[in-house]
Amino acid sequence: MASAQENTDKGKPPRKRQLPLFAEFVMVLVRLRMEIKVEKPSAPSSQKVTWSDYKSHNTFKLLVGITPSGAFSFISDLYSGAISDRAITIKSGLLEQLEPMDDVMADRAFNLRDLITKKKATLNIPPFAKGKQLSTKACTRTRRIASLRIHVERAIQRMKKFRLLQGVIPISIAAVANQVVFVCAALCNFLKPLVKK
Repeated sequence: MASAQENTDKGKPPRKRQLPLFAEFVMVLVRLRMEIKVEKPSAPSSQKVTWSDYKSHNTFKLLVGITPSGAFSFISDLYSGAISDRAITIKSGLLEQLEPMDDVMADRAFNLRDLITKKKATLNIPPFAKGKQLSTKACTRTRRIASLRIHVERAIQRMKKFRLLQGVIPISIAAVANQVVFVCAALCNFLKPLVKK
């Protein structure tokens, strides 16, 4: 992750590393709706906690972090499909991995600015139009973030190509689903980088 350079002068704020735009977004929070369909549990209480309105199916949800080259740098445990984006981010331990001056890219719906700024990191989300046309600066910023986001989506699609993650995960392997997802992400990291510098 991008971190502040060591500064031996006490009392001065750490200096931010100067990186090209592409390298600035070292940790990327993708849409938390990276959900994996799971077989419908028999218990109604389990059905309720795994139900996802977004997918209209019972799902597991996870949070992933992507490096600028498209490698997975963070894989959370799987959570029930009904968990909120905020709750999964807090429970996943991702916030503890952030360092001062890190840049985090996320969806517009990501309501975590307060938690990320407490870590002295920056949350980069596309600007909101708020009923009017975006300024030229906001349009440029949106295009730059979107161009990086494509690589996040490509990384997710690469992981979803594993047969175990296609379709519906049987309840019989739900106990090892965390390990399955982790191994799939690790194997993706052995493939050629998605992005060449």
